[in-house]
Amino acid sequence: MTANLREIKVFTTFPHRCSYLPEKEATTLFVDPRQNVTPELYTELSLMGFRRSGDHIYRPHCHSCNACIAARVPVNDFSLSRSQKRVLNANSDLRVGVSSSVDDDEAYSLYARYISEKHADGDMFPPDREQYESFLNNSLGCTQYFRLYDDEKLVCVAVSDQMLDGLAAIYTFYDPGCDKRSLGTFAVLLQIAHAQRLNLPYVYLGYWVEGCRKMNYKTRFKPLETHRDGRWHGSNSEVTSTLSPIPLVNVYDGDSD
Repeated sequence: MTANLREIKVFTTFPHRCSYLPEKEATTLFVDPRQNVTPELYTELSLMGFRRSGDHIYRPHCHSCNACIAARVPVNDFSLSRSQKRVLNANSDLRVGVSSSVDDDEAYSLYARYISEKHADGDMFPPDREQYESFLNNSLGCTQYFRLYDDEKLVCVAVSDQMLDGLAAIYTFYDPGCDKRSLGTFAVLLQIAHAQRLNLPYVYLGYWVEGCRKMNYKTRFKPLETHRDGRWHGSNSEVTSTLSPIPLVNVYDGDSD
């Protein structure tokens, strides 16, 4: 830990209902929102298991539970499963653009439908434009928004921060009518391909929560490294092959603003 990290102020929330395990109480540790977060600091905090949500950088700090475990994919060791290869093939017709903002009606309409149809039981329901813009903003100046189009129709947006050692997959929302495409999986594969293209070693997937069904998909990206007891640990699964950059077509198709 650098001297600068030791000087950073952090705050904790009061205990509140856990959004992952409803029978549990959660406490969250936040970096002082007045702190100037440079790319170097953001990367160091991520290495310590922190995560960004809107203007806040946080990590779980629960006294009676340690179920939330930061997870990342070492992209040079990543190996596609058979089902992931099928996902790539199923989405090879999509056009992918990159924008620096999602403050537009097209993206918000997709988000509102996604929340209403997929997460009506969650904390973000009902969808709200102000909360949406606060949650998915580019507050650190390092966020890119991958937009996936079926012809001219926007079907998915993947929000991704670029740090010094990789990408942080912040959030993905998509058209609920496209469930058969497995767009959540495709969005992670897209970010792995982008990290490989940039020679960045990791894609951070946020927290994996054992016992939370909605988080199970993260274990399908192998090998998966997890942050426990203050350090990163490799996956116990064997890697059968080392993958060269994923052959996604049209990864860049201009800015779609």
